[in-house]
Amino acid sequence: MVRNGEITPEDAKRVLRHYWWILAITVVGCVAIAMLLAMVLPKKYTSQTLILVQQPTVPSDIVRPVVTEDLNHRLASMQEQILSRTRLEPIVEKFGLYPELRGKVHIEDLVEQLRTSIEVKPLASMPGTQNQSLPGFYVGVTFNNPQLGQQICTEITSMFMEQNAHALEQQAARTTSFLSQQLDEAKAKLDAQDARLAQFKRQYLGSLPEEEQTNLSLLMGMNSQLEANTQALSRAQQDKAFNESLLNQQQANFETSHQLVQNPETLELQLNALQDQLTVLQARYTAEHPDVIKIKNSIEEVKKRMAEAPTPNPSSNETAQTSRSEPPQIQQLRARLRQDELNIADLTKRQAQIQNQIGVLQARVQASPVVEQQFKELTRTYQSALDFYNELLKKRDNSAMATDLQHQQEGEQFRVLDPPSLPDKPSFPKKPYFLGGGLFAGFALGAGILGLIAVSDKAIYTERDVELCLKLPVLGLIPNLGVDISGGESNPRAENGYSPVSTRA
Repeated sequence: MVRNGEITPEDAKRVLRHYWWILAITVVGCVAIAMLLAMVLPKKYTSQTLILVQQPTVPSDIVRPVVTEDLNHRLASMQEQILSRTRLEPIVEKFGLYPELRGKVHIEDLVEQLRTSIEVKPLASMPGTQNQSLPGFYVGVTFNNPQLGQQICTEITSMFMEQNAHALEQQAARTTSFLSQQLDEAKAKLDAQDARLAQFKRQYLGSLPEEEQTNLSLLMGMNSQLEANTQALSRAQQDKAFNESLLNQQQANFETSHQLVQNPETLELQLNALQDQLTVLQARYTAEHPDVIKIKNSIEEVKKRMAEAPTPNPSSNETAQTSRSEPPQIQQLRARLRQDELNIADLTKRQAQIQNQIGVLQARVQASPVVEQQFKELTRTYQSALDFYNELLKKRDNSAMATDLQHQQEGEQFRVLDPPSLPDKPSFPKKPYFLGGGLFAGFALGAGILGLIAVSDKAIYTERDVELCLKLPVLGLIPNLGVDISGGESNPRAENGYSPVSTRA
């Protein structure tokens, strides 16, 4: 007797001992049904191929790959494209698939049925390896005809190979084209920055930052030249003044000597004037100076003329005045005075030029900080444009090499390791699986039936069943003699040889 739905091991053994044949019937029946289904159901054959992902032969640190998309995502995208209606419909028409359904269903239903028979399964990486990329994938086609399954698998495999090569080449070409376009734009910007920088250098030539030290050195040299030129101009002006004074004295002496050439008093006055000039020259120059020597010679000549002076004759004055001419000393003084004037004019012009150059250099030095700031901005912009151009040029060249690798079949490629197989055994139904399923189903069904029998049995078999049913204690046991009072057969429920008797206290 089962109480509260709990089946004890004794209950299970008792039910199994009396109803074992039910379990045997369910197991045998289910196995038979399963084997019958395995024989009746239509056969399906699976043609399968293994495609490996071949890594580029050139290391990635030499030629960086253009396609950086994860292979899993790329494979999923290719799978959606290959299993699309536009790609599967030609296969349906080419091999004349599902002839029994032609005219009954739409072509899209046929394509959908073919799509369900195609399976793409990625190949798992080896455990413990650091490379997490996809090593390859399987392509399987399940069909009721093994030859057609193999042909369809071959077509799908070719589509994957062609789609991968086309996708890689197309993406590499698009990348190269995009980088070329960006490179042209970057070159135009770089040329514009180069032109601006050249114009700036022409505009501020001499005030550029690298010329600041040169300008300071030139300014110091110009200041030294200005100081030397100023000193030379001062000396030239002094010489001019001195020569003018000498010329005036010489002219005065010449006039006096010609007016009173025969007058001793005049010669004496002339001698005194020459001696005064000699005193002035000796105060300024040494005894070897040409002017000192000339004055001394003039003094000697005057003294000589005073010693040789004749008596005055009025009739000879007119002759002397008519033959009057300037002496060489006066002519030399006039030439020297003209030379002094030329030197002063030249030095004055040179001083103005030096002052102008000093003003230009000072303006350059003063404007140098502002020019340096603007030059740094232009240089920084130009350098950024140059770096961007060089980076794009490097990427464009790398993309072009990657494209050449794809054209030469040296990049990442799909390689068929195992060609599509021709199955000789059906992949569905598989008899071992059906047999196992029938055994399990029969055993489960039999166990369920036996459980229902055990739960529905309300008979009393043990003392505990009596106590639980009557809720009274058992005081004694009456032995079962095997024959009832009416002369019938023994009670099968009295298994222990005694019949319990209970008495209410």
